[in-house]
Amino acid sequence: MSKLHIQPQTLCQIIGKVREFQAKEEVVLPDVPSSPTEDWGLQMLADHSDDMALVAMTEAIAEMSQRQRAELVALMWLGRGDYELEDWETAVDDAVGEYSLRAAAYLLVHPMVADDLEEGLIAFGYSCQE
Repeated sequence: MSKLHIQPQTLCQIIGKVREFQAKEEVVLPDVPSSPTEDWGLQMLADHSDDMALVAMTEAIAEMSQRQRAELVALMWLGRGDYELEDWETAVDDAVGEYSLRAAAYLLVHPMVADDLEEGLIAFGYSCQE
């Protein structure tokens, strides 16, 4: 049985902060990067470093263990359809490393990240609509 090591309420708070941040007019997301090492994601974070939604989200992610950050990335992949729930541990393993080290930047550069995270959460039987 697949298991999340992040509290669903924490995920819902992060999803809410991502939605709040990405909804702002001055936040413009270019095309999805081909790799997580592209610096423009970090530059975007630096450009909006005084944004309270962004600060709350990045702090919440920074406080997570490497496993939890990898799960956050894997949850987006699951919600996007890159992996099935049966492949959860493989997805988490694939997210360890560069993806989990820069999880906040990697996630934020994906325009549909909030929806994808929520879909991943639904795959685990949770919802942010409660």
